[in-house]
Amino acid sequence: MSVKAILRHTRTTPRKARLVADLIRGKKVNEAMNILAFTRKRVAKTIQKLLKSAIANAEENHKSVDVDDLIVKSIRVDKGVTWKRSMPRARGMATPILKHTSHILIELDGK
Repeated sequence: MSVKAILRHTRTTPRKARLVADLIRGKKVNEAMNILAFTRKRVAKTIQKLLKSAIANAEENHKSVDVDDLIVKSIRVDKGVTWKRSMPRARGMATPILKHTSHILIELDGK
């Protein structure tokens, strides 16, 4: 029994999100929620909401699942689209500003 939750176009860089994702990979769901609650990164709150969504998917789609037995089987952070902006500079030039996004996928598995 495997349950997924996907968050696309998150306004954070994949490199920063992978730092938090590595903390909870392979952990039990309750332990992962505690780790995310006390992690001092902005993306930790986003991943915590996604983990809650995956838990809700498990409860809704598989009625006989016990939430305490779920583990974070895999969490993957992929590069999303890059928003391109420009900032005016001296002498009529422009400097590009790249705003990176990422796609986060959480997969839970029961025992």
